[in-house]
Formats: sequence, structure tokens, C-alpha cells
Amino acid sequence: MPIGDGLASPNQAPHRYRDESVPVGFFTDPTVCIGCKACEVACKEWNGVPDDGYAFTGDSYDNTGALGASTWRHVKFLELEAPSLGELASPGDETDPSWLFLSDVCKHCEVAGCLEACPTGAIVRTEVASVLVQDDVCNGCGYCVVSCPFGVVDRRPEPQPGAGGAFKCTFCYDRQADGLTPACAKACPTESIVFGPLERVRELASRRLGEVRAAGLSEATLYDPVDTSVGGTHAVFLLPVQPGALGLPPAPESPTIHLRAAWTSALATAAACIAASFLAFTLL
Repeated sequence: MPIGDGLASPNQAPHRYRDESVPVGFFTDPTVCIGCKACEVACKEWNGVPDDGYAFTGDSYDNTGALGASTWRHVKFLELEAPSLGELASPGDETDPSWLFLSDVCKHCEVAGCLEACPTGAIVRTEVASVLVQDDVCNGCGYCVVSCPFGVVDRRPEPQPGAGGAFKCTFCYDRQADGLTPACAKACPTESIVFGPLERVRELASRRLGEVRAAGLSEATLYDPVDTSVGGTHAVFLLPVQPGALGLPPAPESPTIHLRAAWTSALATAAACIAASFLAFTLL
């Protein structure tokens, strides 16, 4: 039985989530990912995302390297110690490294630092609760780039199309408008990427977590940081190992949580300056 049974299959989209204004999300399960990178190709093809320069990084077989302005889906190729992968490890010597593939994407945070930092209104929350960058409104200031706790948002350098502007995953908003699933989930041959209503996605993720733990991956966890200032995400991940080993922050925080302390310090400094000036003139 496919892990997405009961949700919108990657092969079809029976509901028009946009019309129903239902919050949607991804569930990504690396335990069934084969590293084919079909999701990367489908994302680039559908969205017209330019290439990354075809520069091999020398880091395993991964030539795209990381998420960025021209890579909205990125399959990480990770070589981890066999004991940490339990039943997923390749047969043979226990010290041999084993492959783990993880398809990473924008998290579409409930409390999105990029959206809160945008001064032009270029970044908006859609009716399906995704975070969308409107390229024609973006002025390329880069505030969103430094405000993303996951390092997802980026600007394109010359001579790429839209150079200077900020780009990231759109959640295939145009496809959802026509009742279609995002291109990455549509293309995934193993249903490692499942798309559907967020509530049901989280139910599936919890059920799958129980299955992999019962199969021997006792340290497996779900990555959906609801207890941080990010407030949870619309991209839930099953992690066989700790988040840090996969390049994910264990406790991501939205930069805006520091605003209160910053304004408090600024006001205290201003008050101290006024008081000092008043005393200086009084004592003269």
C-alpha cells in the first residue's frame, strides 16, 4: 500500500484545494526516496526555473548542492554510518556508510520570517496557507533572504532571468488553482513526496512514524517545529536521524521574535540619552 493512501495521490488531484481554502502541505519520507531527482526536474520544468550552471560540486552525486533561487526542490545525497540507519542500512559490514536521500523544499512556515520582513508586500500568504513571492512586486532588497531560518530564499545572480529578485518554491500555486498537485509530488515515483490537506498530511506522517519505529528505526522523528516561533510548517519530514545531520536546524526561530528585545533596548537607550542631556543642561 502506498504511504499516501487516503490522501491526494501524486498521480491525481481529486480536490480543488484552492477553491476550498483548505491549508495544504507536503509530507516527505526519505525512507522510500530512491534519489532519482525526478522532483527536481519536474519543478524546474513546470516553473521554468533556470539551470544552476551545471557545476559539479564533487560532493557525492549531488550537483545542485542546496536549495536556492534556481533550485526549489533539492534532493540531498547523504552518506551516513550504517548503525544510525538501522533497517535502512545496506547489507554488509556495519561500519560501511549507507545512502540516505532527502528531498528538501521551502517549509512555508506558519510564522514566516520572509513574509514579515518584506517591505513591499511582494510576499503574501495564499488562501491555502502557502507563502508566495510575487516576482513582479519584489524589489530585490534581500530582507527575506536573511530572515528565512532555513536559508531557502535567495536572489538570482546575473545573467539569469529575474536577476536580483528573490525566488523560492511557489507550492505550484498555479497548478493548485486548476486542481492539480504540485509538480514534484506528481513526478515522485515512490510517493516519497505526498501532498494533501495539512491536517491529513500530519496524520499520515504520525502513522508512518509509528511504522518505521516498529521496523527498527527507534530514533526516527517528525520534523514539524510547532513548538518554536516558526509555529509549524507546511512541509513535514520524517527523519531517520537527527535534524542537524540532514542540514535542518533543530529549533528554527523566526528573526522577528527578537524585535521586542531590540525595541526595548532602543527605547531604553533613547531614554537614557534624553535623561543625560537634561541633566547636562540642568547642571550647567
